[in-house]
Amino acid sequence: MIVQSLGLTKVVPSGGGSLTILEDINFAARPGEAVAIVGASGSGKSTLLGLLAGLDTPSAGRVLLDGADLATLDEDGRAGLRARLLGFVFQSFQLLPAFTALENVMLPLELAGAADAQAGARRMLERVGLADRLDHYPKHLSGGEQQRVALARAFVVRPGLLLADEPTGNLDAATGAGVIDLMFELNAEAGTTLILVTHDEQLAGRCGRRVRLAAGRVVAD
Repeated sequence: MIVQSLGLTKVVPSGGGSLTILEDINFAARPGEAVAIVGASGSGKSTLLGLLAGLDTPSAGRVLLDGADLATLDEDGRAGLRARLLGFVFQSFQLLPAFTALENVMLPLELAGAADAQAGARRMLERVGLADRLDHYPKHLSGGEQQRVALARAFVVRPGLLLADEPTGNLDAATGAGVIDLMFELNAEAGTTLILVTHDEQLAGRCGRRVRLAAGRVVAD
């Protein structure tokens, strides 16, 4: 899936004036490409990811997902596009605490109207090594296991685009390395376009391309 950012700018009120978080961001990710967005804390990485997902709206510029201009869609339209095309992996896992691992992974399939969400979710959890954790709630899972559930949830709908925001930020080095290996395996199997926000240069090096932000601007690509 092709992702395009055209002149993307985000300005927010600050004190008596305004603060520019992102300014004139232009780049495109090709189908199946893995792109790392890197930069210091406060450089605008997570804001960019939110704009690409249509979770936030830009002050100027456009985002095109698979040719669809997010600016032409209302919130329901953007939500529908996310459900069809996007998978998400967050630093804080973002699992629903009242749902079991199986139910968390079933949810996007149910929202997409899949015929047998339970079977699909079960297969995906088996693929990420959690066949014996289907009925466990997030609070009974380790951090690494929770992130594997999050990966299963993200990939179960075979998204065209995966957005990952510091996916190992809450994990120790060994656990994080295993999760990242799994993420890249699943990404290769599905042929998904990957945009990964990270401050970890070693992790960024596993992507085919690196886009570096500084003070809200692209300084290297």
